[in-house]
Amino acid sequence: TIIACLGEDLGREGLRDTPRRYAKAIINMTEGYLVEAEEAVGGGIFEEDAAQDMVLVQDIAVYSLCEHHLIPFFGKCHIAYIPDARIAGLSKLARIVEMYARRFQIQERLTSQVAASIMDLTAPRGVAVLIEASHMCMSMRGVRQANASTSTSAFRGVFENDPALRAEFLNRIARR
Repeated sequence: TIIACLGEDLGREGLRDTPRRYAKAIINMTEGYLVEAEEAVGGGIFEEDAAQDMVLVQDIAVYSLCEHHLIPFFGKCHIAYIPDARIAGLSKLARIVEMYARRFQIQERLTSQVAASIMDLTAPRGVAVLIEASHMCMSMRGVRQANASTSTSAFRGVFENDPALRAEFLNRIARR
């Protein structure tokens, strides 16, 4: 095992069950592979003609594993969408984020997957997703930049073509 290669004693009390605990933790941290978006939202998509303005959910916690180093990255996801006859239960947006985050990931793909999934499930007029995260692979190893953060965004539908709408999304997030 990796632990033995480092010269540690796997028989030591604190390490005796570590390989089993680690395997269990990895299974838990990657349980997003076991579910698809439709299952994650369950019955949480509703027909609603009256909702036509921006819906914004901010500060959804993101915990994921960088696929390059299997080291955590974590932060917040902000999602806005403009419905067109269908809305998602607000908690369902968080479930979509968690489902994709609980896979080996890169932040760029995670951001895009969340936007695409919301577009597919609710067929809105548009979706905006912004993820702000700190990557332990940059903090703990390599360049060791503990204060560095990464922002990624995805704009679909009306958010792609309307700079004022994009600006409203970004301004509302900045006011928090």
